[in-house]
Amino acid sequence: MTQIHTDCLLKVSGLSKRFGGVAAVRDVSFEVRKGEILGLVGPNGAGKTSCFNLVTGFYRPDQGDVSFCGTRLTGRKPHEIARAGVVRSFQKTSVLKSLSVFENILAGHYLAARQPLWRVFFPGHAVRDAEKAARDNAERLIERVGLSRRIDAPAYLLSCGELRLLEVAMALAARPRILMLDEPAAGLNTQEAVVLGNALRELRESEVEAIVLVEHNMNLVMSTCDRLVVMHLGAKLADGIPAEILKNPQVVEAYLGRAYA
Repeated sequence: MTQIHTDCLLKVSGLSKRFGGVAAVRDVSFEVRKGEILGLVGPNGAGKTSCFNLVTGFYRPDQGDVSFCGTRLTGRKPHEIARAGVVRSFQKTSVLKSLSVFENILAGHYLAARQPLWRVFFPGHAVRDAEKAARDNAERLIERVGLSRRIDAPAYLLSCGELRLLEVAMALAARPRILMLDEPAAGLNTQEAVVLGNALRELRESEVEAIVLVEHNMNLVMSTCDRLVVMHLGAKLADGIPAEILKNPQVVEAYLGRAYA
């Protein structure tokens, strides 16, 4: 039986999902604990993104359950799960390239707020106060991810590393308690990945209660994550701190290879 810690924020229990004859996720269970960065890793086709989609409501599981702080999330819509405090990014960028850094993050606030249309045309004090709060928070988030010097730059002028930091800030605009990032280091060079890892560790301390990331950059994973869940062929292969995972012969055989043995 899986041990559930008292500091558990998110509990995933026995998730399974089939697409036709393919078992994308097979009886996967794990937990996300308060204050940690959890890495969900494994080879291509292991089921990591499918698992993300099940947790965040984009897929409905065939079996299993997901709960957040004791509240059942299974069956709820993605925007309801996001409002509950579990917010995710996607492999494909959601950045609007023609807008500035500031405008992109401000747009993230508006999407999270979901204000009724009539309030746009007939704003009262509450709406104006919310507008100021959104602008203030956008400026604060830009500073937190290290993009202050690029605040007015259109997103199409950003480097790949800066775009990834902007995506993180946009997700933070929804004020998540758990931030779930799907391959945030995709396309980054070594130095950009180091900057991203440093930013994630700082954000874990100040902005969110936990971070979960699907990632193939093992240098980033090993230097940033407190704990790893390894998936293989849709199932959980291992769960432990990075030092334990490096020594797990099944993980080395299925994923890491002899370079990590």
